Amino acid sequence: MIELTPSQIAALKLARDGDLYPQPANKWTHQNATVTYAKTDRWKERPQKVKSVTAKTLGELNEPGLLERRHLDDDASKDVYGITMAGKMWLLKNK
Repeated sequence: MIELTPSQIAALKLARDGDLYPQPANKWTHQNATVTYAKTDRWKERPQKVKSVTAKTLGELNEPGLLERRHLDDDASKDVYGITMAGKMWLLKNK
């Protein structure tokens, strides 16, 4: 059984929603991610900030096989990462 920190769990859930692309400042998030607004906010006044993952957290999830690189021939620092079946199973069992 793999024990994950809350930030690693949040990163895994973010990867479950879509592949993670490199962003400036050593962060990773969805491609073309922008500030969104809550669906329940009638007036769209409270923006939801873009969720991102640090490269350190990404590496920690890549080691046990919960995330994987999508294009192995590219540079690892610029590659796209996605969740594996092991990552999906971990989320089903634990959260």
